[in-house]
Amino acid sequence: MSVLFIKINNFMCNNSFFFFMNEQKELLLQNGQFKTAVSYSCTLNSFFNFRRGKDLGIEEVTSELIQSYQSWLKQRGVVANTSSFYMRVLRAVYNKAVKKNLTVQQRPFEEVYTGIDKTQKRALTIEALRLLRNLDLSHKKKLAYARDLFMFSFYTRGMAFVDMAHLCKENIKEGTITYHRKKTGQKLVIGLESCMAEIIERYSSFTKDSDYVLPILHSDNPRNIQVQYYNALRYQNIQLKKIEKLLDIPHLHLTTYVPRHAWASIARENGVSLSVISEGMGHTSEKTTRIYLASLSQFETYGLCITSYTEVIRASEHLLRGMKSLSKLLV
Repeated sequence: MSVLFIKINNFMCNNSFFFFMNEQKELLLQNGQFKTAVSYSCTLNSFFNFRRGKDLGIEEVTSELIQSYQSWLKQRGVVANTSSFYMRVLRAVYNKAVKKNLTVQQRPFEEVYTGIDKTQKRALTIEALRLLRNLDLSHKKKLAYARDLFMFSFYTRGMAFVDMAHLCKENIKEGTITYHRKKTGQKLVIGLESCMAEIIERYSSFTKDSDYVLPILHSDNPRNIQVQYYNALRYQNIQLKKIEKLLDIPHLHLTTYVPRHAWASIARENGVSLSVISEGMGHTSEKTTRIYLASLSQFETYGLCITSYTEVIRASEHLLRGMKSLSKLLV
């Protein structure tokens, strides 16, 4: 069942914390705040598991309990930023309960970490991408699908997952993909290469009755689309974690953001001009791209050492003048 629709029934406590949190999540859904609702659901599920399904009153949310929850998360390998995320969500719910006079303020979150550690932007090398692309997933269809979405994003110059999800068949005409970035509204045009077309064709049976290019979304209802998108994003990142373990590359960290970092880094390494990278990524200015590339260069690049490359392949006819495709570097 979708994480967004898990219902918690049979509350045993008066002034139930779980009931109140679930109620707040439903209000968020009604108000169209889907992303925040997903955050509440994920946190609720985690805290519910910590409690082993045992309900508690809002007044029972104490500093000792929250510290115990933080320790429980750490024992299960949950990273500090994720733990902090859960704490911030629980704190927001708790403070809403205090505001509604459902409990007195005990400040139960003062002794746990609620900050945000700066994360490193790291890009995959060509060698690591080759290993990913060539990984035998013939008997793991779900992982193969996640890998295909990852590679499609890389091939399309780091197309964001949200833009891939909303990419429609009408966006592909005469050998080009034309779409507007959800984040900025900027129009981008990409030459449709064989590596992209192969992935699209692989899932065409799942999209034959759909307007979408990829089988990520399946509804015309705005609320359902938002729910499907956030669940699909979460699921994709879970599957990428499984692929990480199969690749067994030191310090490898695959997420839906990594293809974008990889494309920019590899383009830079292969002499693609700043102006072309900037336009290719849909940045509004070269300054933004310069800052972005600097943030990549400050940190270690994932994977194996980059070998010398022969050439960046043929110009993509329908793209920016001088734009080079990077897909055949994986050959």
